Amino acid sequence: MKIGIFDSGYGGLTILSAIRERLPEYDYLYLGDNARAPYGTRSFEVIYAYTLEAVRYLHSCGCRLIILACNTASAKALRSIQQHDLPEINSNLPRERQVNVLGVIRPTVEAVPSITRNGHIGILATPGTVSSQSYVIELEHIAAASGRSLTITQQPCPMWVPLIEAGEHNSPGADWFVRQYIEGILALDEHIDTLVLGCTHYPLLLPKISELLAGTGIRVVAQGGLVADSLSAYLMRHTEIAQDLSHGKSCTYLTTESADKFSTSASLFLHQEGIIATTVTLA
Repeated sequence: MKIGIFDSGYGGLTILSAIRERLPEYDYLYLGDNARAPYGTRSFEVIYAYTLEAVRYLHSCGCRLIILACNTASAKALRSIQQHDLPEINSNLPRERQVNVLGVIRPTVEAVPSITRNGHIGILATPGTVSSQSYVIELEHIAAASGRSLTITQQPCPMWVPLIEAGEHNSPGADWFVRQYIEGILALDEHIDTLVLGCTHYPLLLPKISELLAGTGIRVVAQGGLVADSLSAYLMRHTEIAQDLSHGKSCTYLTTESADKFSTSASLFLHQEGIIATTVTLA
């Protein structure tokens, strides 16, 4: 059985890369719903339907554990799938053939309070993730449990994913959009000392973001390493799942769009050439 990694597009490859670096022994299956990306501006109902299709498909391909490496899917579909769909999917299956689904928001918010110094946190994310309030809700729960005060400010960044998927994230034209959203969130709270990149695409903009914030002392948090560490801890706690996973060190790539286009674009995220993908149909 494999570990499945799902994203609406290419951003989940940053999560896959970090997980494979941390846990190289397992077999992985990556699925990008590139034909229907981006998810960030779609309704809850559409995101939920698309994500459930992906979960069912990856499960049919032999995935025992699936990571929703998409903040929008994690925010708008994960809880419903865990509560309403997984019991039905797993009801007549032996334990070793059942599927578990995890997201990327919870591992991120669990780490952030230990990173911020003054409790002022900024969330940079897609409009869908921002509107879901998932980061705010999760961080407020953690703050209440710990007794610590956190101030959370969100900034939707609707142009960042299109820029990245168009391969324009390193262009001079991207500078204006990076500055617009960074200055926008800092104008809402000038005391922010920690910025969370709440979309798995955004690490590709990290050089520009870091350059803009140079000298400010603001820490920028990407999700890959946090999710990888969280998954490692999860498998140590759930040894029954870990023992069901195969150890072939392989990775297979699936896309709902052109396989050739995926291979070319994926190289930007994985920093390697020769990626071979297969086109599949979900709907």
